[in-house]
Amino acid sequence: MIDMAWLSAILLGAGCLALGYIIGVRHSSRTFISNRSSGDTETIIVDGKKRKGVKQPLEVERLAEILEDFKMVLVVRNDLKMGKGKIAAQCSHATLGLYKKLHNRAPKALNRWEMCGQVKVVVKIESEDDMLVLQETAKSLNIPTHITIDAGRTQIAPNSRTVMAILGPADMVDDVTGGLKLL
Repeated sequence: MIDMAWLSAILLGAGCLALGYIIGVRHSSRTFISNRSSGDTETIIVDGKKRKGVKQPLEVERLAEILEDFKMVLVVRNDLKMGKGKIAAQCSHATLGLYKKLHNRAPKALNRWEMCGQVKVVVKIESEDDMLVLQETAKSLNIPTHITIDAGRTQIAPNSRTVMAILGPADMVDDVTGGLKLL
């Protein structure tokens, strides 16, 4: 009789273990899928095949742990002759665009910038080509940027690049935008 009780207990335990394993496997795969579907993925090419992967943190995230003085510079195209309200709206779009880009990939950098008082400086540039050169310079220094492209419903042509936002350590941002005049 005692042997039968032990056998029943062992079988019941094994059944519970198997059921727990099955539930665990299903639950962990759902978690993995839901984490990947949050918009934090990018296409990575591995062995010549495209695969979705998790985006890596930006370099500016590491710098936020070392450097204290962070700022954002908004580079406004002067050649478009936008009105004051249009410039304000485009600067807002650029700020929000860069913020959203950094929210998941560089939260420490955003936090550092916020702790510095969310410093924003607005400068002007004379052409789209000059703006794109600045963006390439920032990319070469691993400083994140965002360029706002206007829909063209009001003052300027559709698909015009209007404002570039750049955020990072103040000294590095100055290396990119320091030669520009205030708006």
